Amino acid sequence: MTENRTIFWLVLIIGSFLQPIKSLAQLKTFHFEQIDSLQIIEKRKVIVFIHTDWCKYCQAMKNTTFKNKDIIALLNSKFYFVDLNAEERKSIRFNGNIFEYKPTGNQTGINELATEIGVIDGFISYPTLCFLNDRNEILFQKNGFIESAKFIQVLNVFSIEK
Repeated sequence: MTENRTIFWLVLIIGSFLQPIKSLAQLKTFHFEQIDSLQIIEKRKVIVFIHTDWCKYCQAMKNTTFKNKDIIALLNSKFYFVDLNAEERKSIRFNGNIFEYKPTGNQTGINELATEIGVIDGFISYPTLCFLNDRNEILFQKNGFIESAKFIQVLNVFSIEK
């Protein structure tokens, strides 16, 4: 009887260590400066997640949508994913241009690149997803929180679209 208990506990302990290994899929993120080189190796669409640190919907997407294993698998295999903090203070080199941080008030500002690719109908809001083709042209923009099932649908459409 104690032998069966020992085996039971051993299996339970080993299983608890192995369980987290399955969920360790990591979303590969790239910097804008890498995109041109990556496109030479393999042409892919680019998905840019434009967010801020203070945006609760942005944080919710990071903690739910971008932790979904199916989304991670699709993004890693079919797209180049770029995480862009709209308030990034360092210069960003992309598509032959340098984008700078522009103050908008006391202790606030926005990087020009966030404005360049994130403005929809004259406004920027967070979070915003921007899909670019392999020539860095905007294909699609969507602002607001997107839950996992809806995002998978969008990714599936763009993964087969040329």
